[in-house]
Amino acid sequence: MSEPNPNITGAPNPAPDQPAAVPAATAAPPKPAAPVAPRPAPKPTAKGKQRRFFLFALVGSWFAGGWTAFTASMGLMTLGTLRFLYPNVLSEPPSKIKVGFPDNYEEGKVVERYKDQNTWVVRKDAEIYALSTTCTHLGCTPNWLEREQKFKCPCHGSGYYISGINFEGPAPRPLERWAISVGDDGQMVVDKSRSFHYERGEWSNPDSFIKV
Repeated sequence: MSEPNPNITGAPNPAPDQPAAVPAATAAPPKPAAPVAPRPAPKPTAKGKQRRFFLFALVGSWFAGGWTAFTASMGLMTLGTLRFLYPNVLSEPPSKIKVGFPDNYEEGKVVERYKDQNTWVVRKDAEIYALSTTCTHLGCTPNWLEREQKFKCPCHGSGYYISGINFEGPAPRPLERWAISVGDDGQMVVDKSRSFHYERGEWSNPDSFIKV
């Protein structure tokens, strides 16, 4: 009678010279994973730096510009105050001018040599008088027209005779006369600080003309 087969599953018996399999429990443990190094913080990009620099420059320029404007305005106000306290009298034109000797003036002639000083000197009917060059309409400066023997304003067409009396255009009254006299040296002196108005009857004042 044969012996009973211990391999009840029907699997073949292992070869006697084949080493038995090592249990899984006795296998070598796995090596631990190396620690992961932390990533460095990202550096700010050049674009971010440029943006911050632009904002700083913008705010700084506004601030600096504001202070500059404030300082300049305060300086101008200070200069204006000093100019008001100490007026520069020398910058104002003199009110008196010498216009030469009476014998140098011809009858019926208008001397325009002193026009830039707001004065015409005229010899007419044995009198010498000084007329203002300011039109009585809106303050323009008329021109002397020798051929037509009249002063003509280029702004609005006002016309004046050689005497200074208005006769055409919108001028409401004659030209004004300045005071005129003969100085110690024999030269005539025009005083523009004093004026004489025809409509007030002031041309009869002896200070408004010189008899020749």
